[in-house]
Amino acid sequence: MGLFSFTQEIAVDLGTANTIIIHNDKIVIDEPSVVAMDTKTGRMIAVGEKAREMRGKVHEGIKTVRPLRDGVIADFNAAELMIRGMIKKVSAKNHWFSPSLRMVVCIPSGSTEVEIRAVRDSSEHAGGRDVYMIYEPMAAALGIGLDVLAPEGNMIVDIGGGTTEIAVISLGGIVSNKSIRIAGDDLTEDIQEHMRRAHNLKVGERTAELIKINVGSALTELENPPEDYVVDGPNQMTALPMKVPVSYQEICHSIEKSISKIEAAVLSALEQTPPELYADIVRNGVYLAGGGALLRGLDKRLTDKIGIQFHVAEDPLHAVAKGTGVALKNIKHFKFLKR
Repeated sequence: MGLFSFTQEIAVDLGTANTIIIHNDKIVIDEPSVVAMDTKTGRMIAVGEKAREMRGKVHEGIKTVRPLRDGVIADFNAAELMIRGMIKKVSAKNHWFSPSLRMVVCIPSGSTEVEIRAVRDSSEHAGGRDVYMIYEPMAAALGIGLDVLAPEGNMIVDIGGGTTEIAVISLGGIVSNKSIRIAGDDLTEDIQEHMRRAHNLKVGERTAELIKINVGSALTELENPPEDYVVDGPNQMTALPMKVPVSYQEICHSIEKSISKIEAAVLSALEQTPPELYADIVRNGVYLAGGGALLRGLDKRLTDKIGIQFHVAEDPLHAVAKGTGVALKNIKHFKFLKR
């Protein structure tokens, strides 16, 4: 009987691009935020990696959905199915069945009350009995290993799939923050647009993502430049196959506009920072987290432009998820968690 009444605890980083679930201090799920559904019945067919493999390759009986756009839930029903499917995977791996589930879920710092409500409702419908919320920059700071309760200013720039979160944290609260809807997805779209315009080549989302990973760069001069990446695809005019080698300099120019917007947002957040905390940030530097932190040369570009040292977190992709896991273990101590 004790087995069924036992409360299970999970931390969820519900991201636009990837969803990560932590259980017992371990990452048990790290999969794309995609769900495949039957178009007639609305039933879930696949979730995560399997659903992503279907993306762009389905027939009319199946549709693949990314339930989150710009860091918030865009498709309520699909989000619920996705969270439920991911939790089912965790319970299958860990052989537990629990009607009582305590969850800490990550949300963008610029979320409106309606958007927060949507995340809470989706989590509750997916089996969450006790649902807490944590803002992404706060989770990133915890994941990096910063003491968020200290009377000291720390600045986090978390570049995810849908949003870039910039926040100054001190004494367990967010002092100033800026959340812009320019992030990894926008860089991917910039690359798709560039390939169409410059090479007459039509590339899908997944191919553009691979270009970004292989030759994405924020600088036109890199110390260890990557080799050109060869892209296969159809010519837009003739529909005949093409092979196009793409260099990192080319991609740097294509994503320049979006990177400049992120730069401007960082400067804007620094402008709003009280002078005492500003001095702390100059001394400690700024921490970069999220998948966007992996973009070649981004830390150097921001350091040179702003004059403050930018550090890439040790594991930028998982910093937010790890921080959510830390928050889960300290629910009683952290007053900044939202219920």
